[in-house]
Amino acid sequence: MPRKSQKAKLILGVEQKEQLQKLSQSRKAPIREVQRANILLEYSEGISITDIEAKIQVSRPTIYKWIEKALALGIEEGLKDKYHRPKDPVITDEAKAWVINLACKKPKDLGYAAEIWTRKALAEYARNHGPESGHTCLKKAAKATIQRILEEHPIRPHKMAYYLEKRDPEFDQKMVNVLCVYKEVNLQNASNDTGNIPSVITVSVDEKPGVQAIKNIAPDIMPDPEGQSRILRDYEYKRLGTLSILAALDLHDGHVTAQVHDKHRSIEFISLLKEMDTYYPSKSTIRIILDNHSAHISKETMNYLATRPGRFTYVHTPKHGSWLNLVETLFGKMARTFLKHIRVNSKEELKERILLGIKEINTSPVVHQWKKFDFAHSF
Repeated sequence: MPRKSQKAKLILGVEQKEQLQKLSQSRKAPIREVQRANILLEYSEGISITDIEAKIQVSRPTIYKWIEKALALGIEEGLKDKYHRPKDPVITDEAKAWVINLACKKPKDLGYAAEIWTRKALAEYARNHGPESGHTCLKKAAKATIQRILEEHPIRPHKMAYYLEKRDPEFDQKMVNVLCVYKEVNLQNASNDTGNIPSVITVSVDEKPGVQAIKNIAPDIMPDPEGQSRILRDYEYKRLGTLSILAALDLHDGHVTAQVHDKHRSIEFISLLKEMDTYYPSKSTIRIILDNHSAHISKETMNYLATRPGRFTYVHTPKHGSWLNLVETLFGKMARTFLKHIRVNSKEELKERILLGIKEINTSPVVHQWKKFDFAHSF
């Protein structure tokens, strides 16, 4: 039996039609409102219910519903949902607290293999164990339910961020000591217009370990003016081992004293000290900013330093304070320049290329400075 709305006509004013056309083309409005606007537009133009159903892909009862509502109450009401009195919350506050407490534990502590929760795993655990803990409202908890509970606090047990725990009880004082040295060097450099070698020469020393010697399996294809614009490199490669760079950055003139070794032991560190001892004037004291690596304070190193009394002094960075060592900026420069995408045929070639890169740096040395001292005043 035909519905009455099939015979009734929907008459739209100019403004009403423009409103519906704008809504029917909207990408931000809810999809249900877009569909309703299209239904009313099509029907107002005399399109049959069957054709509207095929074009908009909604059921006939739905089409009849919104047409009849527009005919009875007008366009504005015809686009809106009826007001629904909100239901009382199904999930109790006690159950929510139980879920939050669960999310603050690791799943491995509850017999799972995973280290962190997923919302799906939390929902599954809540369904399986919530009712037995007195929260029967969780017996059908879905992933979306868990998400809403977590967002109220908010808790995100599926996310992880990292922090660095201060394990050096003297971290603050050591940091201030290092920054005071940098401040002193800056003032020293600013007042030394004649270029005289200072009586105390400050160098920043550290190691860049694990520099990989990587060999190409196939040759690189260089850019071609009539072909590709970039270098093409085969995905496959061969690892030949790693090397360590020991470097001392002069904070007065930017000169780099560096050595490349297979390992970083006391014998290699002493070799770097000997090279610095030879390079700098014998009457100067060499003040070294460095970390507490075992090679720096080993028995062998201490025995060597004892043979050169007063020649070297140490200023230690705090534990986990490598960012306070200015030589890290030198290593960053190496990584951005001659070490970037480097390929070699042997470890020996890698060593030669590194030493060549350091030689190039020394042809145009740059004085590295620490410029931010304000935060040190808070300690």
